[in-house]
Amino acid sequence: MPALALLRYPDPRLHRPVPPSAADAATAEFARDLHETLTAVQAIGLTGPHVGRAIRLAVIHPALDAAPVTYLNPEVVWASPETARHREGSVAMPGVDEEVERPARVRVRYQDLDGSARETEAGGFLAACLQHEIDQLDGVFWTDRLSRLRRERLLKRFAKVQRG
Repeated sequence: MPALALLRYPDPRLHRPVPPSAADAATAEFARDLHETLTAVQAIGLTGPHVGRAIRLAVIHPALDAAPVTYLNPEVVWASPETARHREGSVAMPGVDEEVERPARVRVRYQDLDGSARETEAGGFLAACLQHEIDQLDGVFWTDRLSRLRRERLLKRFAKVQRG
């Protein structure tokens, strides 16, 4: 299957929370399509909303030496009080990125594609990736985590990149 079409900022669907999704054959097929799209666009993470689908699914591939992981209905159940900064961007807003401060460690509850409950704890870059994609599923676009001034500067840079 060819890569799915990506939404571009400021599409309002990028700001809509996604309700829980079923672990069924259609979701598993969509997960395969999302994985192929992630590979085709060389992204680190991708969610249902990135391709205009209200499916609470994220595929994350944070390291070249590891297989991508699929998270169905992920939610952060614990976050450390310590924070860390990582550069973030989005396939919906190509050409720009910015440092975002988030909890340094998180525990995430999710389902695999068979519907089995899973939980994982992550730190460092993977923790930032998980939080970024879960935010997207919650209707929080990554730029919402920036101060107003930094967001306005980023939006100006993005407009410039879009013009050429």
